[in-house]
Amino acid sequence: MLHFNRSLTTEMLAALATKPPPLVLEKMAWPTLGGLHFTRLKVESMSETKKTLLEVEEFATVHNLPQLPTEFTLDKVSIKSQICENIIQANEKFNSRSFTDLQKELLTILSNYQDIYFPERNFTNGEEIRFIYCVHTINHVLKSRLKVLHHDTKLLKKSDVPEEFRDQGLVRPKILILVPFKDSALRVVKTMQSILLGEGTNVMNRKRFIEEYSGPEIVMPQKNQKPVDYQLLFNGNIDDNFRIGISVTKKCLKLYADFYSSDIIVASPLGLRMLIGAEGEKDRDYDFLASIEILIMDQAQVFTMQNWEHVLHVIDHLHLQPKEAHGTDLARVRLWGLNGWSKYYRQSVIFCSHPMPEITALFNVKCSNYGGKIAVVNSTLSGSICKVAIQIPQMFHYINATSVLSSIDARFSMFTNKILPQYRDPTMKHTVIYVPSYFDYVKIRNYFKKYDISFVQICEYSKDGKIARARDMFYHGSAHFLLYSERFHFFRRIHLRGMNHIIFYQPPSFPAFYSEMCNLMQVNRAFKMEQPSEMTVNVLYSKYDAPQLSGIVGSERATRMLASEKSAHVFMTDS
Repeated sequence: MLHFNRSLTTEMLAALATKPPPLVLEKMAWPTLGGLHFTRLKVESMSETKKTLLEVEEFATVHNLPQLPTEFTLDKVSIKSQICENIIQANEKFNSRSFTDLQKELLTILSNYQDIYFPERNFTNGEEIRFIYCVHTINHVLKSRLKVLHHDTKLLKKSDVPEEFRDQGLVRPKILILVPFKDSALRVVKTMQSILLGEGTNVMNRKRFIEEYSGPEIVMPQKNQKPVDYQLLFNGNIDDNFRIGISVTKKCLKLYADFYSSDIIVASPLGLRMLIGAEGEKDRDYDFLASIEILIMDQAQVFTMQNWEHVLHVIDHLHLQPKEAHGTDLARVRLWGLNGWSKYYRQSVIFCSHPMPEITALFNVKCSNYGGKIAVVNSTLSGSICKVAIQIPQMFHYINATSVLSSIDARFSMFTNKILPQYRDPTMKHTVIYVPSYFDYVKIRNYFKKYDISFVQICEYSKDGKIARARDMFYHGSAHFLLYSERFHFFRRIHLRGMNHIIFYQPPSFPAFYSEMCNLMQVNRAFKMEQPSEMTVNVLYSKYDAPQLSGIVGSERATRMLASEKSAHVFMTDS
């Protein structure tokens, strides 16, 4: 808790306010997390204390990377004793009452209140991760509550409020947890219940919560089954418009608490966006976000498919200065809260399945914790190309661009002038054009319409009737091309029939989608193609697609491809 109780030095404030701030990067490796990139402020070493005539003021310092204890205990990571036994019992399902190595390392960093970016969350370690950030959440709330109660007792004997008793924010909520679906929120609340209450069930409004967040579920088809990752992700209630306030006492969780009376807010980006309104609607009530001390984003890769703009809108509101204090004596509000410096104290924790440019940019630009930030960075050894099950030539075309903006036009130029003409011939029917960005999708669609190119289209906004018609026309060859959006594929995962060729306009945001789309071509023997090698795959990539490319071909191979002077690389997977 010292992280929140110390003032920033003039030098640190100046460094934090600089765009971009002066930073130092340190690289190291931990046994389980692997490669860690620790970024901290570059400031002159300052004294941690300053003596005045009346008191000794303690100043903040840039945190060092915490050291892994030789023998891990909850006491060493400052977990309150009242929940230790509950934590041990609730964690039994992971490793026979002891913490996994991943949990130990994550909790060690979390307890140091540094920002974390962990892009290796999967369905194997997902529950371990959720449990650890819920432990950190409950522990932080209990420590904050105990400190306030302790000061309340002392203030009964005082007529004024000493500076050392500034222990609160402008509003009560301390933690914001963003998750994609109601099912995710249900799991978070159940986990927090087990940590705080153990076997107890003192949860107010629990019945209402279970009814609203536990159903309905998607019925998975028995024929043409969806991929395993799809079944796991969309298992449970997938409503993405929700928010719930939770207040925490020593022995009780109160669900559906008013936001200004809540300690924790669990919400989807859309749920908060609907509440705080659009940009420019200044009369909307968003002050409950003013004093968030910990921001947790779990399964953040899903947010990029839902609507990434909602996430950015919520983050921007976390940085706004509130209009007033809600139910808090200003004499008890920390000075950094009054000064509008909350973003420098906030701990941001991001979990996602793989590195994504949008999430990486948010972590680098929007997360400004003075204590520093830690990104887990590990190489991808093989990539999803190794999961392509048929022998098929795959050509990767390099786009030379000097900026992200110029790469947009360069990509479109290469596609229309070099790639597309090769596929206009009638013998090259049954070609799918896979497009990750909806803006690129619209650009290509308009081009096809302008030059009267035979195509059908399927995107996230297509209605079921038009989807069925497009699939039928493509399958029977009535349309030469199928324009296909990544977001539709993410949410529907249909079995496309009739693909002989695929053009990836950009490497898929989800590396697994590459092999998944290629493997759908196995059913094409119905078109009397003698050899799978008669099929083709073409991928357009630039240096700004490095994370996606690494996920497909592996980090080492991607590095060589980006450094090569060759403009094209061909791979042939084994059958």
